[in-house]
This record gives sequence, structure tokens and C-alpha cells, in this order.
Amino acid sequence: MTDFSATRARFALPADLIYLDGNSLGPVPRAATERVSGAISDEWGRMLIGGWVQAGWMDQPMRLGDRIGRLIGAEPGQVVLGDTLSIKLYQALAAALAQTSRRVVLTDTGNFPSDLYMAEGLMRTLDAGHELRRVAPEEVEVALTDEVGVLMLTECDYRTGRLHDMAALTARAHEVGALTIWDLAHSAGALPINLAGARADYAVGCTYKYLNGGPGAPAFIYVSPRHSDRALPALSGWLGHDAPFDFSPDYVAGQGVSRMRVGTPPVLQMAALDAALDIWEGVDMQALRRRSIELSELFIQTVEAGTDLELASPRDASRRGSHVSFRHDSGYAVMQALIARGVVGDFRAPDILRFGITPLFLDEGDIRKAADTLIDILATGAWDRPEFHRRKAVT
Repeated sequence: MTDFSATRARFALPADLIYLDGNSLGPVPRAATERVSGAISDEWGRMLIGGWVQAGWMDQPMRLGDRIGRLIGAEPGQVVLGDTLSIKLYQALAAALAQTSRRVVLTDTGNFPSDLYMAEGLMRTLDAGHELRRVAPEEVEVALTDEVGVLMLTECDYRTGRLHDMAALTARAHEVGALTIWDLAHSAGALPINLAGARADYAVGCTYKYLNGGPGAPAFIYVSPRHSDRALPALSGWLGHDAPFDFSPDYVAGQGVSRMRVGTPPVLQMAALDAALDIWEGVDMQALRRRSIELSELFIQTVEAGTDLELASPRDASRRGSHVSFRHDSGYAVMQALIARGVVGDFRAPDILRFGITPLFLDEGDIRKAADTLIDILATGAWDRPEFHRRKAVT
């Protein structure tokens, strides 16, 4: 049985704050400060360039990839870290398109905009004729025809938490001869994932949300063993080379998923992520999911009992990730008022109040207090002040 009071104690959270934004940026693990400090003073400071071998910096992307692989149901040795989520999405899509003669990439209208931007940019550089076809989330299965070469979806909708059925849609994609790419940005660390069991072809994700790796933490890419030795690394970076220190003028792709490495590993950022992943050791993902649903249901019930807010997330908990969203016409101002009262969630345009339910550091008391604060702000109109309506650069 996972002890969530023990995991909560491993985070450095302000005592006067209820943090419901771990789905956007996870809090700092207590061990991260010492781990990063050690990487600076003991490794970089004393080993200098020797740290690449002596401290294992060069191996970090694959070693931490395996630690994340356990949480997402990946086969050993099939996940590597580095760069950003946008870069990893670009790599996955370029590799998948190189494996098919079809030119339609199917996605949905709820996909994260950055994924769509990267897909559009890639297609502009390819031969004419590629199409990014967008359909409503509930129409994806019907839209999977033999025209589709790649199905590119975010498993958990960043606004509402709506979940796609990864196993069912992957199976349907394979039936029509399409490959799949799954963005796990709001799934990894939020719910059980079984990439191998679902026979996913590619997956990508970030580590600064539920995995608590810190701002700027590196992204990851998964490539199924069915493809990893032939996937085309469109970004053929030095560290994806089979023998980078031979300094050959010609590129030869590395073995397996290591070919998806591009540039220099962010060593200090990976030290923080390594400390964060320690917290996940011993966490049962099924227990995490049950706890997430319990806390989410409590939040929804309490808020709905005291307000007339419209639930934007699926009512059925099995179809919802680990964040809960409500709609309000002045959602931005409401969220700013909440933050001023020590309850931190976030806002997503045009009207979404978004609350991350992260069992590693939240309990029933936090949930009730957050809901009661929201109820009071709406009942008293405390949100309707000029300072709460002024938009900041980050919402």
C-alpha cells in the first residue's frame, strides 16, 4: 500500500499554500536541492570534464529513461531523455511519416496547440501533399481510414482532462495500417499507462509536470522495439550517432532509441529529475489512480454543492485524467483571486479554471479547503476586482 503521507513529506511546499497546479509544474522535491548542489560542487566542481564518465553524465538520458519507462509501461531500454517535448514530438512524427507512404496525419481539435504547430511546421518542409486532418475528439475512431498514415493524439486533454482510450485507438489505427504517436504530457505520473501492452508505436512526454523534474526539465521519447532500430532520426544530432567520439563526418544512427538523442544532456536539470524520480520508487500506479479519483470526486462534489459552476471535465472518472476543470466566463479573474488566497490552480483560455489533483502531496483537507475558498470567492464576488482582471504573461 502506497503511503501518500510519506510522499507528501518529501516535497518542500509552503505551509500556507494549497498547490493544485502540479499538473503544470510540479513542486520541488526536498532532495533536489542537495542533489543539484552535489552535481555542481562534487561533480562539475571537482571532476570537471571527467564528470561525463566518472559521474555518468553521458548515461543519464538512458538511465533516467528507464526510470520513467517503469511509470509508463515501456519495455526496458526504449525511453530516452533530452531536449523539449516539442523536439521529441517532431522526431516521433518525422520518423513515423518516413515509415509510411500515406500523407494524412490524423489528430483531434483538443490536441495541445504546440503539437499542432510542430506538425504543421514539419509538413511545410516535406513534399507537397501532406495533410494534418483535425476532427472532434469523439470522431477520431470513425476518422481512422486507410488514408491515415499517422494518428497523433494527446492521451489526456490539457484543458478538460478528457481521456482517449489508448489501447482501443491504437488497435484501430493498426487495423487500417496507421502508426500511433501518443503525447503523455498530462498522463505520465498521473495515471497508469501501458505503452507496451497497448502496442503504441511512439510516445513523448515532459517531466516537469506530474514527474516534478522542475522548470525546463527534459522531455522523453519512447519508440517501440518494433521500430527503434529503423526509426529515422530526422534531427541527426551528434549524440544520436552510433560512435559520437569517432567524429566521423558522416552520420550513422545509434542503436535503438539512443538514436533519438540530439544534443548535450542537461546535466544539472537531470540531477533534479533524478531526485524527483526517487519519490516514485515504491509508488503503485493503480493506488495512485484510485487516490486521484477519490480526491477529484471530493473536489467536484464540494464545488458543485456550493456553486453553479459548469463542470468542463468528464463526469465519469474513468474518462478523466488527474485534473479537474470548471467553466466561468471570468475564469481568469476567479483564478487570480484564488491564488491571492493561497489556492494555486491555473487558467486556460477562454474560460477554464483548471485544478491538478496530485495525490503525492495533496490530501482531503487540502481539497476541502480549496473548494471552500472557491465557493466563498464566488459567493462574495471577491474575484471581481481590477487587479484580478489584469492579464499576466503566464496564465
